[in-house]
Amino acid sequence: MQVNYKNIQISYTDKGKGTAIVFLHGFLENQGMWQNITPEFEKKYRIVTIDLLGHGQTGCLGYVHSMEDMADAVHAVLQELHIRKVVLVGHSMGGYVSLAFAELYPDMVKGLVLQNSTSRPDSEEKKTNRDRAIKAVKNDYTGFVRLSIANLFSEENREKFKQEIENLRSEALKTPVQGIIAALEGMKIRKDREVILHFAPYPILFVLGEKDQSLIYEDQADQAEGTQVKLVTYPDGHMSHIENKEALIQELREFFKKC
Repeated sequence: MQVNYKNIQISYTDKGKGTAIVFLHGFLENQGMWQNITPEFEKKYRIVTIDLLGHGQTGCLGYVHSMEDMADAVHAVLQELHIRKVVLVGHSMGGYVSLAFAELYPDMVKGLVLQNSTSRPDSEEKKTNRDRAIKAVKNDYTGFVRLSIANLFSEENREKFKQEIENLRSEALKTPVQGIIAALEGMKIRKDREVILHFAPYPILFVLGEKDQSLIYEDQADQAEGTQVKLVTYPDGHMSHIENKEALIQELREFFKKC
C-alpha cells in the first residue's frame, strides 16, 4: 500500500487488528526486514511496517532526510490509517526515527522499543565516519553496501548467517544512492534525545548487542541507568532480529502486553 506525501509515495503494510505496533527498519534496510518477526504478532495486534524515506519503495524527499523528516512521513501514514496511538519498534536508524516521532508527537506513543539503537547523537568521530561513508558511496556504491552489511553481524555469525547476509545485500542494493546519502546526512545531524528515556510516561525496551560494531556496547548500556527503561543485552551483533530472533520475539511479546 502507498500514501502520497509531499509528491512522493510512501510504501507501507497494514495487517491485523488491535493495538497498533509500527515497525521501522534501519539504514540500508526496508520494511521487508521484519517479515520473520511480524507474523508472530498479527493475530493479536495491528501491525504496520513502513519504508522510510529513500528506502524500499518510498521515494526521496531531498538531499538530507533528517530524523524529523522521516518521523513526519511515519505520521502521514498513521493519519492515512486513522491511527491515534502506537507502539514503535525501531531498528538502528528506525530507533532514531522513533525517538524523533516521540518528541514531535508525544501523545501518540504508547510504548517504544529501541533495537540496536541509541538515544545519543553521533560523536565527532562518528560524524567523520559518516562523511567518509558518503564519499565511499559516491566512489563505489556496490562495494560500500557489501562491506556495510557483513559488518552488522558479529564475526562468528558471518558464516552462520551467510544466506541472510546475501539476502540483505541484495535488498540493500535496491536503495538509491540519494537515499543512502540523505540518510547518512540525516543521522549525522540528529539530536540528543536521551531525556526521553528519563521522562517518557510509557514503557521503553532497549535492546543491545555486546559485539555490535556499529554501536559499541560499553558506550551505550549506561543510557538505561537511573531510568525505568528495560535493558536487554544479547551476546551478538547489530542484527538482533536475525542473530537472536527467538529471544527477541519472546521479549517483544512480553513488552507489548505492558503497553
